[in-house]
Amino acid sequence: MAHTSISKASVRPNQPARQVIATFDNYADAERAVDFLSDERFPVNRVAIVGHDLEYVEQVLGRLNYGGAALRGAACGALVGALIGWIFGILNWIDPLVTGLVLALYGLIFGAVVGALTGLLVHALQRGRRDFHAVSGLIPKSYDIVADVDVADQALQLLSTSGNRKE
Repeated sequence: MAHTSISKASVRPNQPARQVIATFDNYADAERAVDFLSDERFPVNRVAIVGHDLEYVEQVLGRLNYGGAALRGAACGALVGALIGWIFGILNWIDPLVTGLVLALYGLIFGAVVGALTGLLVHALQRGRRDFHAVSGLIPKSYDIVADVDVADQALQLLSTSGNRKE
């Protein structure tokens, strides 16, 4: 569901005043409206999508046990170890490619072992306080499309003829 609001305008330092030309309940609809403006050759570099009323959402993905903690730690440690080993290897003047690959392999193995042990230790020290894995993010409740004031009327006219905007 979307609606327009012509009366809102904002002024920020060093940027032109902007006017809300449409509001959408989800990002996909706002993106579609801006894409339509782009297809109509509207100067979309003068438009922005602004999220409002942010909510912090943490989606729990599952239980985290000792095996999962060790695996996550090993993956992180292996990546860091391989990167450090590769960097030291390419600094070798005689044969940087071979040395880089060998040290990256050693770093990967060493990093995986140290990372797994660290992951186990951290999980054990938490004593079950946070034994789940989750991802988090900020999610807006609504999205405004704002345009520079001097082109806002043109954008409103285009959106009103497109069917992208509902009153």
